Amino acid sequence: MCWPASGFQRGATAPPARPGGWGVWEEAVRLVRRGSIPSAGVSRATAYRYFPSRSKLVSAVIAEALGPVRRAVPQHGDAKQRLHELLDRTYSRFAEYEPHMRAALQLALEHQSLEAAGLLEEEPFRRGQRTEILATTLQPLRRTLSPRTYRRLLKALAVVYGIEPMIILKDICGATDAETEAVVRWMMDALVDAALREAPTRAVIRAPAARSRRRTRRR
Repeated sequence: MCWPASGFQRGATAPPARPGGWGVWEEAVRLVRRGSIPSAGVSRATAYRYFPSRSKLVSAVIAEALGPVRRAVPQHGDAKQRLHELLDRTYSRFAEYEPHMRAALQLALEHQSLEAAGLLEEEPFRRGQRTEILATTLQPLRRTLSPRTYRRLLKALAVVYGIEPMIILKDICGATDAETEAVVRWMMDALVDAALREAPTRAVIRAPAARSRRRTRRR
């Protein structure tokens, strides 16, 4: 049984058994690393017989790649400390599984286009665990920020946490792995700082309104 594509496993301690044993699993990982994800409907290598679709294959490999991150989301320290710890764990996995992450993004974009055109003939590959991971990481800010600011921060961080900024920074900007991680870390800090600057503003705005209501009641 393989990990599901979704299903953020908080507190899980060990990965499940690999479908077909280690030999088949390693072949599946090699296929995704080489970008050898066949088109729907064509013949599959032995590894593919253990997965009913390309989505299941890629989901299983990505679950293996990010398993340590999903099982040990930072839950101590302030928001910035947690985010830095999350990046430490994530980028160490990206260094090993970058081709797999790129293949997953490619498949997701392909499926999105085909689904929008009504041409998708296989189970769509879905992504989206980063929101759950980030929500756990940002837990210290839930009471500090307004619900609106918290949701906006969560969405903004989802843009800079993942394989997409790595592709932009490395492929378009020519950044090294170290530069890419440093820029992403800086962007995350800047977003948290921007959100925190809005927190005292809420209190300042509410205070005059409260005083106005008190004066109205006295009259």
